[in-house]
Amino acid sequence: MRLALRVRSLLPLILAAVFAVMGAQAADTASDAAANNARFDKLGHHMMCACGCNQLLGECNHMGCPDSPGMRTKLAAAITRGDDDNTIFHAFQDEYGATVLAAPMFTGLNRFSWFLPPLVLLIGIAGVFLLVRRWRPQVAAMPARSADPRTRALVQRVRREIEGDTL
Repeated sequence: MRLALRVRSLLPLILAAVFAVMGAQAADTASDAAANNARFDKLGHHMMCACGCNQLLGECNHMGCPDSPGMRTKLAAAITRGDDDNTIFHAFQDEYGATVLAAPMFTGLNRFSWFLPPLVLLIGIAGVFLLVRRWRPQVAAMPARSADPRTRALVQRVRREIEGDTL
């Protein structure tokens, strides 16, 4: 009898603890679902729809799209599995090609492609700068005056003719 009274008095406390644990699990599930939805939106805006409509996967809304529903389902399944972003991007790129990504991934040849143009530009600017610094007027050596009397006579004749010209 005493045991039954104790159980009855503890029953509300036990039920409150059970409901609190179940509510905490439901809250965790709700926060996980909200995080998954936010991640789905984020990743959906980093990929293009494969149908050729040139819209982001998260915004592809034309009627009868053959690819968008399947791609969204695969994206949701990958997020639910807990795949990281790079794994998801690589999987979609392997299946649909590199054009499925809204921006290229920063790996391998893409890394080289991002650094090469600025590097060439800087090398070109440095080359032009060095070239301009080296461009200086060259002083030409004047020939020595000739001691030949015929040369002197020609020089004097040229000077007289030049001085006599008036324009």
